[in-house]
Amino acid sequence: ALSGSLFLAIGGTTILNMVYDRDIDAKMARTARRPIPAGLIPAREALVVGLVLAGLGVGWALIMYPLYGLVVFAGVFFNTVVYTVWLKRRTPWSIVWGGIAGAMPILAGRVLGTGQFDLAGLLLAMAVLFWIPTHIITFSFRQAEDYKRAGVPVFPNCYGERTSYIITGVSTAIAVLCLVIATGLIGLDWSYLRVIITLGIILIGFAVLTMYQHSDRYNFILFKTASLYMLMVMLLMMVGLWDYLQLFG
Repeated sequence: ALSGSLFLAIGGTTILNMVYDRDIDAKMARTARRPIPAGLIPAREALVVGLVLAGLGVGWALIMYPLYGLVVFAGVFFNTVVYTVWLKRRTPWSIVWGGIAGAMPILAGRVLGTGQFDLAGLLLAMAVLFWIPTHIITFSFRQAEDYKRAGVPVFPNCYGERTSYIITGVSTAIAVLCLVIATGLIGLDWSYLRVIITLGIILIGFAVLTMYQHSDRYNFILFKTASLYMLMVMLLMMVGLWDYLQLFG
């Protein structure tokens, strides 16, 4: 039920974003072949499908648990209205507000599991929120010309390399710190925490390296490392919590 409701809500939101962004998607080589800008799917039909899927996802979530449904709705709202419609074409800081939407799924899962907001859930959400600038800014360096052509403001084009990498380094450090504290609060064994801390130090090291060595190679390494780091931490949390439940559940 958790996966189903989130799948519908996130899938519907993604479609709505593509409907609204079809004009700028058509201008970028990376996105021009998506079904809507490529003319394979009419925008009106995609809009209906997106609204239905997002509505079903939020409705299902509300039926499961109202507070959980509220968090899922917040994710849909921040992604479509605040990020895509309001801020994406106006400011590079849109990724911070869009990051709130990205943080909602993990917060929603925590709320559904505990029945409330707690410090661990909020820290997990903050970890995702501050990880997103690392992911997006490093990606923006690789696609800077595409974004410039489409008129979408991104950090590298608006603030330059140095400032962008400083922001990336700071956000990476905050994300790692939030994850380490959160995983400790939820009861992971020290053996798992030790690995998570080690991976976090490695990621911060790459982020610091890119602050002083500006190159496409190091930027790409940080982009990939950040993605692998988040994946590994989430897997470690799942395995660690399973072990915890087996011992104390």
